[in-house]
Amino acid sequence: MTVSVQVPGPLQNLTNGQAMVEVTDVASIEELIDGLERQAPGIKQKLLDDDGEVRGYINIFVNDDNIRFSGGKATRVRDGDRVTIVPSIAGGA
Repeated sequence: MTVSVQVPGPLQNLTNGQAMVEVTDVASIEELIDGLERQAPGIKQKLLDDDGEVRGYINIFVNDDNIRFSGGKATRVRDGDRVTIVPSIAGGA
């Protein structure tokens, strides 16, 4: 099983500049984050807080569904799914 992960610009320094990475042999977002950490050490700390929960300013989507509304880290992923990591953006005039 292969899941594609779209990595935002601020985290691409951890993925050798890659905007898209593939993670294999995972069945949930929690396993996917662990798989990302093996490929890009340090990314897990950027995504999860000290309690192991997805940081409040990070949104993770499986295809078009925000995991906050579909099971959190237990959200299942399937072969061919696309996971998108979106950090919140603040600021403006």
